[in-house]
Amino acid sequence: MTNRRETGQADGLFEDPSVPAAPPDPAPRAEVAEVADDSGGPLAVRMRPRSLDEVVGQRHLLGPGTPIRQLVDRDVPMSLLLWGPPGTGKTTLATVVSRVTARRFVEVSAVSDGVKRVRAEIELARRELGMTGRQTVLFVDEVHRFNKAQQDALLPAVENRWVSFIGATTENPFFSVISPLLSRSLLLTLEPLEEDDLREVIARALADERGLAGAVALDPAAEDHLVRLAGGDARRTLTYLEAAALVAPEDGTIDVTVLEKAVDRAAVRYDREGDQHYDVISAFIKSIRGSDVDAALHYLARMIEAGEDPRFIARRIVVHASEDVGMADPTALQTAVAAAQAVELVGLPEARINLAQAVIHLALAPKSNAVIKAVDAAMADVRKGLAGPVPNHLRDAHYKGAARLGHGEGYQYAHDHPGGVVRQQYAPDNVDGRDYYRPTRHGAEARFTEVLTRIRSVLRGHGAQGGV
Repeated sequence: MTNRRETGQADGLFEDPSVPAAPPDPAPRAEVAEVADDSGGPLAVRMRPRSLDEVVGQRHLLGPGTPIRQLVDRDVPMSLLLWGPPGTGKTTLATVVSRVTARRFVEVSAVSDGVKRVRAEIELARRELGMTGRQTVLFVDEVHRFNKAQQDALLPAVENRWVSFIGATTENPFFSVISPLLSRSLLLTLEPLEEDDLREVIARALADERGLAGAVALDPAAEDHLVRLAGGDARRTLTYLEAAALVAPEDGTIDVTVLEKAVDRAAVRYDREGDQHYDVISAFIKSIRGSDVDAALHYLARMIEAGEDPRFIARRIVVHASEDVGMADPTALQTAVAAAQAVELVGLPEARINLAQAVIHLALAPKSNAVIKAVDAAMADVRKGLAGPVPNHLRDAHYKGAARLGHGEGYQYAHDHPGGVVRQQYAPDNVDGRDYYRPTRHGAEARFTEVLTRIRSVLRGHGAQGGV
């Protein structure tokens, strides 16, 4: 790279080139960023919004009175942490804040820059604020990649408001950002863009002079496929669209075939509102129930590739863990719930691994539908009107006057008896003696079969007390 001092180029736009250059510092990179010409950049960069009103999505962050609006409209210095998946607008929001407030904008990447540059930028920002009153927006991309010492270097600037710090992270900041920095910053959570938001991004890029300026057209099927491929990521949407525009035929029409060729991703025939949605999820659940782990993984991959909401997949796995595995492997529900939490915590693409682990666990687990049969049988009796009065000895006896009504009289405290089980009636008269839960001999449930037989024998007076 050519040294600016060697060429005599001024460090600032308004400095006299004849004046000797100041000691080297990283400021030139920041100043150039303010006036950079994006006309030759990637489509995603050229289409970056120039004002908050042009930002698509994130309505919960951009309404009147929100912190971002306060930062822009009232020029209030504050520190923000922007947490969200890639392509949701973290860098865009930081850039817009700097542009519309005419603040000096400095971008530091935690991937390529170290603590030396951070300290140099902070010192320059402090001098700028003291000499001219001009504030600096210090944007740290991928801030979670900074280690503790590097994050510590940000604290004086944040504490003293020498900069308006904006950190962007795709990782949970409660795990990846040090507590002092987190406590001094306002945490804003960005959501993946909705389908309608992505379609607006596409429409703008196709028509805008900064974008493709009407040079190509996207047919509806290709647009649907592009939206599915994007997965809520605006940057990915524009990157794929630009790639397709480069290989578009002479008539400028981008169809599904052109899009597949451009991004090397086959269009999965899948309509989230139509038959494919229901057919695939049905086949997915039945494959797990049938213990065909390979077929289940195929349908999981098919749904993920088609852009199905991973939270929907996770919910079905959680239901299946109790419906078709149940007590045959009680840990299956724990795995399923953990996978659902992982989807919320890390999102796709990483969460595909967590979902796959849950699918493999459930598919290979012993199966039992005794849980769902038990609760449905009990609910069926309730619907038939078999919901008699609660036996007197089980009724609440804590309030004044309950004893006069006979509430609690004769109740036997189970812990006072051998085995913790004592003969007494728990169910109402009209369902007493009904066996709703009928465990199988599959997996861990076989043990519960034996335990349940002994418990029922004691409760109903067919066996000896204790030893359960």
